[in-house]
Amino acid sequence: MQPAADMPSGSITKRLFDLAWPIIGLNVLQVLALAVDTAMIGRTPNPEHALTGMGYGSQLVFLLMVAMIGLTVGTVAFIARAKGGGDDARARHILHQSVQMTGILGVIIALVGNVLAEPMLLALGADHNTLEPALDYLRPLLFGTVFYYLNILFAAALRGVGNTRLAFVVGLVMNGLNVVFNYGLILGNYGLPALGNTGAALGTVLAQACAMALMIVLIRRNAVPGLGISLRLAPVDRPLVKQLIGVGWPAAADMLVLNAAFLSIIGMLGRIDQAAVGAHSLGLRVQALAFVPGMSISQAVGAMVGQALGAHDPPAARKVLRSGVILNALVMGTIGLVLIVFAAPLVAAFGVAPSSPMTGYAITWMQLLGYAMPLVGVYIGFTGLLQGSGATRISLKINFVITVFIQIPASFVLGFTLGLGAWGVWFAFPAVVVFKLAWAYVAYRSDVWAKTGATA
Repeated sequence: MQPAADMPSGSITKRLFDLAWPIIGLNVLQVLALAVDTAMIGRTPNPEHALTGMGYGSQLVFLLMVAMIGLTVGTVAFIARAKGGGDDARARHILHQSVQMTGILGVIIALVGNVLAEPMLLALGADHNTLEPALDYLRPLLFGTVFYYLNILFAAALRGVGNTRLAFVVGLVMNGLNVVFNYGLILGNYGLPALGNTGAALGTVLAQACAMALMIVLIRRNAVPGLGISLRLAPVDRPLVKQLIGVGWPAAADMLVLNAAFLSIIGMLGRIDQAAVGAHSLGLRVQALAFVPGMSISQAVGAMVGQALGAHDPPAARKVLRSGVILNALVMGTIGLVLIVFAAPLVAAFGVAPSSPMTGYAITWMQLLGYAMPLVGVYIGFTGLLQGSGATRISLKINFVITVFIQIPASFVLGFTLGLGAWGVWFAFPAVVVFKLAWAYVAYRSDVWAKTGATA
């Protein structure tokens, strides 16, 4: 096979696209599942309280999964390097250890999350109208955390060895089951009770459990060459776990910082207008869908960078980054234009009345985000390089400093001190991408990422 560094950039772009499109498909399916649930909840009695409660619950689920994000990033970085170095036995060993860690983590999150659910929701700004629907949605999801986390882990492991299509196929099955289950449990079809927010969570958990079981069966039947999984408990590989934590904790902390920024936005919006919180929840659905192609390309960049470094080929990693950045800028720029032009129809798709204050807020947020999308795409490409190389501390430093010392204070000043309301709170989020991108480029030029991180 031709060495990656000697391949033309067009060939690398094609490999990147071949790896990325199933990731895009899988992530789109995950976002669509949540969007479909949201649309169904929007057709239940008292939809604004239900949607706002769902928004609070979703944000807390996202906050509690930061440790899993760190484990996933570490697993991908290590498995990709093992694959690049031709060591399939190590890749299987890494997956086995990661599965055990994921099971333990899922149980801890389920227990701790349920104990702290109510005070955390209140801290976010939930009021007496939204607390109950938020808990109705949150508690079943927390009890099914292990299923959710294992699906994330298996998809990441497959990405690390360069097989993203299997995860996409399983995702199709899970998404179909989610629609069927939730159509019955949310709205009371098929003779089932109409459980609203509780039904949305239960249907999602059932679909995730089925997908997890299917993935385990497929991997155990050698559907992925070079990757396998054992259901037996194995002694903890302490050196490996220490290395995984070393790469993963900055990625988890990075996600925690991002969550802190989102939580600060929700907290500020809750003190401006509860309708703005509901609008932010709707906007997050569209934002998550809009970010899918860019994040997926970034994940493909990370996997290919890890494989290149595992093969001791940093020039190939640089070519992967260049192709990924160009592709991401074009794709995310196009999506940004769609957000700007079609914000109103996108909001209407969720069943919110055009005259509702929530509609006006949601359109404002989507259009603000749309203008920043090209730069967001480029920055996401650089984060793929840093995470794929295992240099997660650099990404953490960038995100922490700029978010804590620029973005959050700017949101407060614009929203409250200058009296710009929700617009000001939202504006700071896309605006600071310029600073993050500049810092990421300096880090890339330093070549530190090629010398640190995960080792095979």
